[in-house]
Order: sequence, then C-alpha cells, then structure tokens
Amino acid sequence: MKRITIKDIATEAQVSISTVSFVINGKGEKMAISPAVIKKVKEVAEKLHYRPSMIASSLRTGKTRSIGLIVEDISNQFFADLARVIEDEAKNIDYRVFYCSTGDDDARSEELVHSLLQANVEGFIITPTKNLEKTIDLLLKLQRPVVLIDRYFAHQKVSHVVMDNYEGSYSATKFLMEKGCKNIAVVNNKSQMIQMKLREKGYTDALKEGGIYDKSLALYLDYHANEQSRIDSLIGFFKANPGIDAVLFLANYMGLAGLQAFRSMGYKIPEDISVISFDDHDSFKLHTPTISVIAQPIEDIAIKSIQLLMSQMTDFEAFKIEKVLKKGTLIVRESV
Repeated sequence: MKRITIKDIATEAQVSISTVSFVINGKGEKMAISPAVIKKVKEVAEKLHYRPSMIASSLRTGKTRSIGLIVEDISNQFFADLARVIEDEAKNIDYRVFYCSTGDDDARSEELVHSLLQANVEGFIITPTKNLEKTIDLLLKLQRPVVLIDRYFAHQKVSHVVMDNYEGSYSATKFLMEKGCKNIAVVNNKSQMIQMKLREKGYTDALKEGGIYDKSLALYLDYHANEQSRIDSLIGFFKANPGIDAVLFLANYMGLAGLQAFRSMGYKIPEDISVISFDDHDSFKLHTPTISVIAQPIEDIAIKSIQLLMSQMTDFEAFKIEKVLKKGTLIVRESV
C-alpha cells in the first residue's frame, strides 16, 4: 500500500504543500490560514489515513516521541505482560515503545542501549543485567531519562520501580510453614542479581525464625542452561533430598521446569510436595492442580515507571529520584 504524503493531501485538498505542512504541524492559525482551510486539510488527512513520518518529525523537532524498553526476555510472560501495559500507557500520551531482549547478556545489553541512543529515543525503561551499571551511568551523564524495573543497583542514583521481593518470599515461606511444611527447598539461579538475592533472603529469614533452615535445601540453576538441563538438575536435586515437602521457585521459568521434573518423577502435587512460584504464568493456571504463585503488581510497576520517566522527560533538572517498592500478591491455588 502506497504511503500517503503531504503532497497527496495537498493535491486532494487543492492547497499548497506548505499549507498542509503548517496545518499538520499545528501552525495553521499562526500562519494566518483560515479555519475553513485548516478544517478541510485535517478532514482530507483523516480520509487518506495519513500518518506523519517519525523520522521527518524527529529531524524537524529533535523529538522522536519514543521510549526504549529493554527487558531480560520478552518471551517470558512476566516481561511480555509488563511490556504490553507500558506500551498501552505510552500510547495514551502519544509515545511509541521500542522493546528488546537482553537474554541476560551484558554485551548485548550495552549494544542495545547504544542502538537506542542512535535511534534518539527520548527515555529508557530498563531491566538491567548484572554488569550494566556503567552503561546506566553513561545515560545519566548524557542526561537521558532512565528508570529501572524489576531490579536495580543498590548504590546508583537512578529511579527504579520493583516489587518488594523480600516480603513476597518471606510471606510465601511463612505460609508454607503454617501449612505444616518443614523441609522447604528453594530453587534460585546463579545470577546474584539483587532481586534474586532478596527473594532468597526472605525465604532464609522466615525459616531461620522458625528454626528449620537447612542450607542444603537450596538449588542454583544456570540461567543460560537449556530447559532439559534445568529439568535434569531438578530431578537430581529432589532425588538426592527425598524428604523435601515443599519448594519455592524464585522465577516462573524455574517453576515450569520444576513441574516437568515432578511429572517425570511421578510426584503428586500437593500430596508429595507443595509448590509456590514467583511470577504468575498461564501454565500455572491451567496446570492440574493449579499452582500457587507470588504475582508481581505488573500494572502498578508499568504505570509508575512511565510516570517517573515522563517526569524526567518533562524537566530533567527538577525531577527527584524515586525508589519505589510495590507489594506483590500471594495467590493461593491448589498446589499447597
């Protein structure tokens, strides 16, 4: 389908190209163009389904009305849902969102940031990888608005919006204890990212308070391992620790691998083992039995991150750094 240009509008409306340009850029009245002509040009533009060129607009105004969203894995339902809400919120203020996945790869993350800088996005919402702190510092030095989500760097002066990971894990572990579970395992990854450390600390502190902490009941999976390797590691771990009566998975992809491991082992949930996982997923709702989760406040995180970003984009000098914690929700289903 042919792209409609201002020349097409000018021909249809029987006015000059410059007249169309002034009208679609909101300068019609300033250039003393009559209300009737302004109305006619707008009607023709709508009739022809005209969409302004983002590149041309950027060259003219220096603004792209675009935001760069960098997440760990857009195929993960948590990040996909988060991206959808951010995109909806951005659309409400007439901004486009360019989103990309890092695969938890530092080099890839840095490359994406520089690519989006070249594309002249006006702000960044980022799920940072472990060693991206210097690149974030560069964005701050360049006075580029940036908000971190899901995770952050403790000593960096940058706004972030995250779930209260410690509280979510602590409450879930306490709930398992109240249900009579005494040998509660945790499955984490090896990333050492702050959100994962806080989740494990919530689990550890709850068990220590109850006097039943056992450091041998922790399994650490390689984030970059394939699905079958994760399943094999989980099977080996649970076979080596047959007394485990409950498990807390600290991310949904680990929980999904765990369900496959339990199926292979013939474990019945919750008769043989109770299960709670971080980050809800459609598969957890469809599984028989349904799986209990610690759900992140996705909409709250998305809306607040856009608000913080816009405050920087509106006045970079005056905005105040905000470090926001949002409470998650323990959704109890049939797995406990």
